[in-house]
Amino acid sequence: MPEEGRDEARAPTATGASGAAGRTERTGSRTFLKALGPGVLWAGAAVGVSHLVQSTRAGAGFGLGLLGVVLFACLFKYPAFQFGPRYAAATGTSLLEGYRRQGPWALALYALVTLGTMFTVQATVVAVTAALLAAMIDRIRPALGPAPVIPLSIVLTAVGAGLLLVGHYKWLDKIVKVVVGVLTVTTLIATLLALPRVPFGTLRLLPAADWVTTSLIAVAICGLIGWMPSAFDISIWHSLWTLARRRETGHAPSVREAVLDFDVGYVGTTVLAVCFVLMGAGVMFESGREFAPQPAAFAAQVIALYTENLGAWTGPIIALSAFTVMFSTTLTVIDGFPRALATLASRFGGPETPGAPDDISRRIYWAALATLGAGSILVIAFLARSLPRMVDVATTLSLVTAPPLAWLNHRAIIGAEVPQAARPGRGLRAWSWFSIWTSVVLAVYYVVTRLAG
Repeated sequence: MPEEGRDEARAPTATGASGAAGRTERTGSRTFLKALGPGVLWAGAAVGVSHLVQSTRAGAGFGLGLLGVVLFACLFKYPAFQFGPRYAAATGTSLLEGYRRQGPWALALYALVTLGTMFTVQATVVAVTAALLAAMIDRIRPALGPAPVIPLSIVLTAVGAGLLLVGHYKWLDKIVKVVVGVLTVTTLIATLLALPRVPFGTLRLLPAADWVTTSLIAVAICGLIGWMPSAFDISIWHSLWTLARRRETGHAPSVREAVLDFDVGYVGTTVLAVCFVLMGAGVMFESGREFAPQPAAFAAQVIALYTENLGAWTGPIIALSAFTVMFSTTLTVIDGFPRALATLASRFGGPETPGAPDDISRRIYWAALATLGAGSILVIAFLARSLPRMVDVATTLSLVTAPPLAWLNHRAIIGAEVPQAARPGRGLRAWSWFSIWTSVVLAVYYVVTRLAG
């Protein structure tokens, strides 16, 4: 029997197991507000280095020439990200339960991908956030000179861990909602100020032919796509946040509510990515300046370039926008990796019960957080002299590990445990296969181009 036929035949038992979690009824405004949150957390995790650093660098180096690449990345990655909350709402379990049902090899593959990328990802996010904080301190008290990035990275990690220790998911949800709101408003204001300077004549839907055949630029394009709008790991985190929100509110979101919550965050991240490209193009394109490799100098340079072109009075807006962008990412990443690793350990131990209380080990969660924090600080110490290099390493690692995660997400959402009505339709499935093969082609293209260069 074909795979989809087997799934359909077994779907009724899965529906009974998941209960109300698989509901797809019409979304009311009151119930949707109870479901709203995980999509905002997803946006907080996604809008960070990919936007502030990569999108700004793309605008600074190519004007609007890579805007089409940014939009394409957001378009083709959509299904793999959406399947996280869809699966959680449909089954009442995390996406890692979907991996477990595929076999221990799927959990092992996810563990390998996570362990291979988490220290560099965490280090990059925290280093950029610390660099922006150092730049803000320098603006307030210039006589002291730039604050050291490594101590600030330790402080930010400790602050994030402390917030999670005291408030758990509830505080994470509330803080990130406020931060995402602030960064959205400040980014839109900064973009409007930069619009008169944007070189719209550089707009391209596709990169120039010589760009994709030049090794250095091809690598830059792949690095931009690697974290635009984010890495596929976050689909796992999103499914876990969906369940945490359900436990917090007592409301089991329907698939429609969960997807709508995700769409709000996804559209928002796409709009903000365009904003940062526009700002980079309007303020930095053909400025004759190159980004400094040191984290603190890089952050100060980003803020200074905006204020020099838009006026000194915009300094607080730019600085606040940049820092809130990165702080939201830092907080969500500090929670995301340990939450996923603790859940992974539980799934190796057995199946996940739909709608059950959180079964992850808090000991494993905090041990993973401590290990992640210590390892990321070591990476920062090793690569602290070159922030662009750190960013490029992290984004390209996410690029080459994207295909297996996209494939596992696709297999999970059509699994037997997912009610038939909650599974993606033919169009979304086709879109998902396009996403998977595009990820494969880009990963192979990057490796070949890198070797050739």
